[in-house]
Amino acid sequence: MSQNYEMIYILRPDLSEEQANQAVTKYQDFLIKNGAVDIEVKVWGKRRLAYPIQKKLDGIYVQFNYKADGTQIEPLERIMRLEEDVLRYLTIKVEEDLTKQTSELDSNESNSEITEKEEEAEDIKSKASESETTETKIVELIDSEG
Repeated sequence: MSQNYEMIYILRPDLSEEQANQAVTKYQDFLIKNGAVDIEVKVWGKRRLAYPIQKKLDGIYVQFNYKADGTQIEPLERIMRLEEDVLRYLTIKVEEDLTKQTSELDSNESNSEITEKEEEAEDIKSKASESETTETKIVELIDSEG
């Protein structure tokens, strides 16, 4: 039976972009070969670590979300444990409802951001039209007096 899993791992910060992409592809291919489906990859990029790991202060964060039967986890983590490029890794089982809620929240956040920007644009337009109206009234007053 397939379960939803989320894996986050941290690569060494001194890897080039090409080396980091090769590592991501390597682990993604491993999951595909071992029956994982619906693999979603998010590369968060280089970020500051909460504490030094192997004398490194930064790391390249990568997140995998996938469906699998669970037999892939142990061999993949064993490969990562032996790999020098991986500083840390963690795999958790995710409730299906949580993955749906997360994707809904992401879409709702983007919709609310769009709505906020539209409201800001409306405010700017209304303020601009108010200032134009005020300028027109001032010009009319000056013309009528002159």
